[in-house]
Amino acid sequence: MFNFFKKWKGDPQPFDIEELSNEEIKKGEIPKHIAIIMDGNGRWAKKRALPRIAGHHEGMKVVRKITKQANLLGVEVLTLYAFSTENWKRPKTEVDYLMKLPEEFLTTYLPELIKENVQVRIMGDKQRLPKHTLNAVEKAINDTKKNTGLILNFALNYGSRAEILTAVQHIATDIKTGQLNDSDLTEDVFSSYLMTNSIQDPDLLIRTSGEIRLSNFMLWQLAYTEFWFTDILWPDFNEQSLLQAIYTYQQRGRRFGGI
Repeated sequence: MFNFFKKWKGDPQPFDIEELSNEEIKKGEIPKHIAIIMDGNGRWAKKRALPRIAGHHEGMKVVRKITKQANLLGVEVLTLYAFSTENWKRPKTEVDYLMKLPEEFLTTYLPELIKENVQVRIMGDKQRLPKHTLNAVEKAINDTKKNTGLILNFALNYGSRAEILTAVQHIATDIKTGQLNDSDLTEDVFSSYLMTNSIQDPDLLIRTSGEIRLSNFMLWQLAYTEFWFTDILWPDFNEQSLLQAIYTYQQRGRRFGGI
């Protein structure tokens, strides 16, 4: 049972093979859309007797590394769970710092993202975001909107239940006003009301830090996604970790309910 559980978790420990290379991984199928629940920043800091914000700052550097690696591999969309609708419950000092991170990240790395043809997007409820956070994000979106490479999609003040509820409310309004017939409502039509309507559902979900739950993240979109859970804390996640996740994904058979 223990060995089966470890395998189901995604073999978080290093594989007993030679170190994986980009070239080797690119011989197999590269997931078009990878979503990551970046977890473990606080625990990483606590292990080092540092304040939690030190873990968040270190995690920001990992975002840069993984974005570059995903882009090199030919991943089309990288969605990062940066701040959930539930994260407002955290101490105000931590929330304030988390709201500064997008500004710091985008101010520091925007020229690099532009050079590497990365397009920045955001999904989530923008209304509650501080003005300085929203300004930084909107500038990055505007400055990279013509880029045609990797889509770096930040889930910021995002919650899947709220997203689904909002979609249902909009559908109900459109049916009431005659813009949509209830008989025309299909899965594809419903998906068109979600924040991810312009990108495909994730092929691979990665969650770091050993937690095995979705935490209100893309509940509709992850219906047929492959999951890879690892004990690695997000600040320790690196390019080789991403290759191992993709390697595991490549070993699986995706049947989408068929045979």
